Amino acid sequence: IGFLILGLFSQSWSQTPSALDILKKVDENLTSERKIIQSKMIVHGRRGSRTIVAKSYIEGTERSFTEYLSPPRERGTKMLKLGDNLWTYSPAADRIIRISGHMLRQSVMGSDLSYEDMMEDPVLHRIYEPIVEKEDTVANRKCWVLLLKAKKRDVAYATRRLWVDQERFIPLKEELYAKSGKLLKTVEIKEVMKVQGQWQAKRIIFKDVLKSGKGTEFIVEKIELNAKIPDYIFSKAALRR
Repeated sequence: IGFLILGLFSQSWSQTPSALDILKKVDENLTSERKIIQSKMIVHGRRGSRTIVAKSYIEGTERSFTEYLSPPRERGTKMLKLGDNLWTYSPAADRIIRISGHMLRQSVMGSDLSYEDMMEDPVLHRIYEPIVEKEDTVANRKCWVLLLKAKKRDVAYATRRLWVDQERFIPLKEELYAKSGKLLKTVEIKEVMKVQGQWQAKRIIFKDVLKSGKGTEFIVEKIELNAKIPDYIFSKAALRR
């Protein structure tokens, strides 16, 4: 799910490429060296909605640091990813906790996203074997529908179905499945924007189909590509700063 908030280039093909070519093209557009994103996450729960504002620093696929800015109860909470390791810091408890094992399946801030979603490798062709199932239309955009089957067992989603914009190579829609074939989550990009010549997801709806509520809306409010990020940001010491 992390790939939806990363940069995408606009490019078209003169003929239908292979499934692997499509997926590699999506992957090429996923990652950038460094970026800073300010975002708003609106969690639509059973008893109403709550809004969480965050600032994230991302370097490639291995390092990211997020600080939650509001509401007051969440302000100062931080999250650090270094490779396969994830830590959170709570200012109220003044504790750094490593998130691992079954804890990775827990919800992030009560949203439809789990820590597992935050940790997954966004380079899809390293993990999945794709086939083109068909062509389809999403929001009046022609898409290829890719069925992705995991190459290894230890992944959050054994199967994914991805609707890829044929011109912009943006995944406009996604379905995430368990090993049993049960649908677990859906993802839809509702708005896109062009930043420094790259297509970006601006508004995304995540839905954990096993939970009640109307899903989680993720809105990118500000994004800086090729940003200068001090190296100390990606350290455990930064969690307490």
